[in-house]
Amino acid sequence: MRLQGKVGIITGGASGIGRGIALAMAKEGAHIAIVDVNEEKGNETLAEVSHYTDGLLFIKDITNKENVYEVVAEVVKKYGQLDFLVNNAHVSRQALFVETTQEHFDLSFGTGFYPTFHFMQAAYPELKKTQGKVINFASGAGLEGQMTQTSYAAAKEAIRAISRVAANEWGPEGINVNLISPIALTPGVEQWRESAPELYDVMITKIPLRRLGDPEQDIGQVAVFLASSDSDYITGQTIMVDGGSIKLR
Repeated sequence: MRLQGKVGIITGGASGIGRGIALAMAKEGAHIAIVDVNEEKGNETLAEVSHYTDGLLFIKDITNKENVYEVVAEVVKKYGQLDFLVNNAHVSRQALFVETTQEHFDLSFGTGFYPTFHFMQAAYPELKKTQGKVINFASGAGLEGQMTQTSYAAAKEAIRAISRVAANEWGPEGINVNLISPIALTPGVEQWRESAPELYDVMITKIPLRRLGDPEQDIGQVAVFLASSDSDYITGQTIMVDGGSIKLR
């Protein structure tokens, strides 16, 4: 129970990687506030979380800065503290570089970068009190410049940049800021596997461990580590949880 009594916010926590992290953390004793726009999936995940601990569900559009601050305020009002923040939510559209539009950038930065930035600002006063943890998300799309991912890659690398700045500025106050760069078998990837099995098999051969990560057992356990006292001497780092696909130097 490495997170016993801890309180955390997980954006995009209703499904996929966010759900996996929520379950992994709940099983370690944390109180989880799930933030998502999908009420049905959110209630399903909250019900699963509630088997292990107390939780909250916020159906909020986090592209609205006011909603971000409301979530943080409500969590602190209920639990009296905030110990970790997981900025997982992000939506984007694929397009070739020359076909990428302002709308693509607005979507990717509006759902990923700016909510991450605003949640970090809103949570900072509370995380300072608890010497808490921030877990943001990077992507191989940005690290490698994957084709058709211009707006997504740009937003993810921007998140990496502000995470490093915050790690430097907040380190003296005992706040750790790290990133996870995952590859995981999410519902969206499962649909793609069914529709394009040959392409899926090609992708798997490029992963040294020859499989995709499990959202709870692989990605979630690393998130638990980063939210716990076990990671107190790690900050400003991008942790590759991708089966060995990318090896940072």
